[in-house]
Amino acid sequence: MTHAEALQQELARAARALGAPEGVAPVLERPRDPAFGDWATNLAMTLAKPLGRPPRAIAEALIAAMDAAAVGVAHAEIAGPGFINFRLDPGFQARGLLALLAHPEQWGRHNVGQGARVCVEFVSANPTGPLHVGHGRQAALGDAISTLLEWTGWQVDREFYYNDAGTQIHNLALSTQARLRERAGQPLAIPEGGYHGAYIREIADRYAEAHPDDAHGDDLEAVRRFAVAALRHEQDLDLQAFGVRFDTYYLESSLYADGRVARTVEALVASGHTYEEDGALFLRTTAFGDDKDRVMRKSAAKGGDYTYFVPDVAYHVTKWERGYRRAVNVQGADHHSTTTRVRAGLQALGLGIPEGYPDYVLHQMVTVMKGGEEVKISKRAGSYVTVRDLIDEVGRDAVRYFYLMRKGDSHLVFDVDLARSQSDENPVYYIQMAHARMCGIFRVGEVDPATVTGEGVDFARLAEPAEQELVRMLLDFPPLVRAAAQHLEPHRVAAWLLETARAAHTWYHRHHVLGEPEAITRARLVLARATQLGLAAGLRILGLSAPERM
Repeated sequence: MTHAEALQQELARAARALGAPEGVAPVLERPRDPAFGDWATNLAMTLAKPLGRPPRAIAEALIAAMDAAAVGVAHAEIAGPGFINFRLDPGFQARGLLALLAHPEQWGRHNVGQGARVCVEFVSANPTGPLHVGHGRQAALGDAISTLLEWTGWQVDREFYYNDAGTQIHNLALSTQARLRERAGQPLAIPEGGYHGAYIREIADRYAEAHPDDAHGDDLEAVRRFAVAALRHEQDLDLQAFGVRFDTYYLESSLYADGRVARTVEALVASGHTYEEDGALFLRTTAFGDDKDRVMRKSAAKGGDYTYFVPDVAYHVTKWERGYRRAVNVQGADHHSTTTRVRAGLQALGLGIPEGYPDYVLHQMVTVMKGGEEVKISKRAGSYVTVRDLIDEVGRDAVRYFYLMRKGDSHLVFDVDLARSQSDENPVYYIQMAHARMCGIFRVGEVDPATVTGEGVDFARLAEPAEQELVRMLLDFPPLVRAAAQHLEPHRVAAWLLETARAAHTWYHRHHVLGEPEAITRARLVLARATQLGLAAGLRILGLSAPERM
């Protein structure tokens, strides 16, 4: 049990002693200004109505009814209309670090998911080119969300859904065929909506070498299969460079091959939620919260093919049938309208799928800046910047952190110059330097960090404001991980790392660890070790390294 949880329990006990209803759940928050204390609660104001008393009077009674010493409260004061600010005994609070030192591998972990399975689908790019920087943001988000869910007790399967069917794939085949015919001396004729990057020429060259009897690419289906396989491999290399792995790769084409799309359409028609109009088949999505009904199958005059959300519905039926009672999709903000349509289709099928299935995390796009100007073109991809371009420029750690340091639904400006700099302005360098500095303390002092257990340490020696701030940041990590997982927001961990690194650097510069009286050195070695372990845990969640030297 964390100290905050113990304080909450004691507040609840005191509230019940005053006549509060069972199940009262006090909320604790960190005051914005540390001068007001370590924790604050509005419990007295929430109890004013059920107890029929003024909030300040309730606050006074709560303080009197609490066993303050049992939960380390050194001082409690009432502020404003009835807030209670608590200041903790420094030694009592710092002893909370013992749990981190004793079981660092469990620090920040919870069992909210209780081993239930969850499918996290992300990247899911069309195999029509290398992964661009938008896919990279999605890869970082999906991987970090998956890790957060794993840390909170879920059994996570990372899934990549390959959109290897449809118009874009047909244009890929035609583009490769055009390059093949160019090689054979014919004029280049890339189709409208085709692909112009240098990688298409590379695929054409490899196809011609592998199929000398089809140098003109007359077998368009063979060209399509070869190009898709080549780009799937290309994207696999992109993901390997980024340190992202998947448990499952699901092919959109398989949904058509095994008749699942057709069966899903038949089931929707049988459900009574479809109708035909002007030769097109509509799904009555307005019955499930959409602003208008959506076309499922176009009229014969417009090609008669299915619209893109139909295979998405069929695909999500497979998730449900595969036993995923929770699914999380990480996609670009351009998929916003898809969420309503897919959920409506799943509801219409009447399979017992919950209304909010699947969860969606939508992210905004990325602008890459270098030398004060926007970067738009890759040497290989042509019209866009690839993930590997960024990794080659600044390294995997910087790319991952920069992608995760902002909330997914905010536009991200990726400053290449900042990400490359070895300065305090670069958040990745700053955080990793804090970890390296903690490691350096043990290296210089010739102390094995594994021997620092906190046994027999006088924690009251950690009474300096910079020490108490660092202790608070470390103790906030477990509830922060739980909240970040609950809301699917890894940027909270990124922000915690930066703030904790700032507190660590401040402490490092203001107070010596080595060469002090023994009691102080031993206490500060505990804090250094806890900081080292805490930063490493946060970096691990985001998929970043924790260097011991910089």
